[in-house]
Amino acid sequence: MPDSEPHFATDRTLDRHDRAWVCEAIARIGADFNRSSDTHLIKLELPCLGDIDLYLKDESSHPSGSLKHRLARSLILYGLCNGWIRKDTPIIESSSGSTAISEAYFARLLGLPFIAVLPDTTAKEKIAEIEFYGGECHRVAPNQIYDEARRLADRLNGHYVDQFTFAERATDWRGNNNIADSMFSQMSEERFAVPKWIVVSAGTGGTSSTIGRYIRYRPELFAATKLCVVDPENSVFFDYFRTGDASLTAERGSRIEGIGRPRVEPSFLPAVIDRMICIPDAASIAAIWWLETVLGKKCGGSTGTNMCGALQIAAEMIRDGEAGSIVTMICDPGERYLDTYYDRGWLEDQGLEVQSHLKQFNCFARSGCFEQD
Repeated sequence: MPDSEPHFATDRTLDRHDRAWVCEAIARIGADFNRSSDTHLIKLELPCLGDIDLYLKDESSHPSGSLKHRLARSLILYGLCNGWIRKDTPIIESSSGSTAISEAYFARLLGLPFIAVLPDTTAKEKIAEIEFYGGECHRVAPNQIYDEARRLADRLNGHYVDQFTFAERATDWRGNNNIADSMFSQMSEERFAVPKWIVVSAGTGGTSSTIGRYIRYRPELFAATKLCVVDPENSVFFDYFRTGDASLTAERGSRIEGIGRPRVEPSFLPAVIDRMICIPDAASIAAIWWLETVLGKKCGGSTGTNMCGALQIAAEMIRDGEAGSIVTMICDPGERYLDTYYDRGWLEDQGLEVQSHLKQFNCFARSGCFEQD
């Protein structure tokens, strides 16, 4: 005969103390968000552009210094609301650096231990920032970051955030001041308020998925705005977009930290992308050297990849007599890469020649076209 009292599984159920802590954690993140202002949208003033307006959304001004601040906030909230993160839960992430910095920021805000599993090529300035926020760094070969993060999460009974799987799921792509909502709101008073092109690079694929979905969710944008994703060398995203082969892999990781992947990540959604361009690494680095002369600030390598794509589209629009706006973004600050992208010795060791690309960018700034070989 069955017992008169029902039996409940309690090992996975939040008790009132856990619930109180989760509520407090979510409130802390909400308060932190409320203290933060939006990031600037900078118009790039180049006389050669004429009837084309080019903008950079400066995501480096977030408290943790990069575009990944938005993603980290979404991923931590996702873990809290799914019941995966509780009081004292260790947080573990596989990252090339910027996401880990931002997640370390939020882990410290919540008083949780944080471990970043990083490629052994990660810039030392990024490691220093993770450690500044109280995080611990494990450096492994680039193709080992996933397995090592899972192993640590299992051993420590922690939560593996797994940005590469959950980036597109954790972000509210319909609005709520996400990157797309913010971008289009800031464009509303410009002369070409609805951009003709948005240009972004892909690491997890979360940003491109968010923007692409948002454009489709807003029919007035879908009819007018196209999304271009730029990809560096040693990444499979471009070839996956071209062939549809999800089994593609690359033998080495991207030299442009934060973007490009050696495998197709679950958060990368090619169906929301209109165009992809593969950018040489030397061009990406030359672009940030050139951009510093225009903006007066150093930017990370992924910003250079974005700029290459945006300037190529601008040159095509000038050639075809088109008018309109292009929006791309500054992903993180260049000060994180002083010993790599801004170091001539490192460039020489990598076999990267930037002078010819610098000549091309200077030519574009004067004439609106790139000098032919």
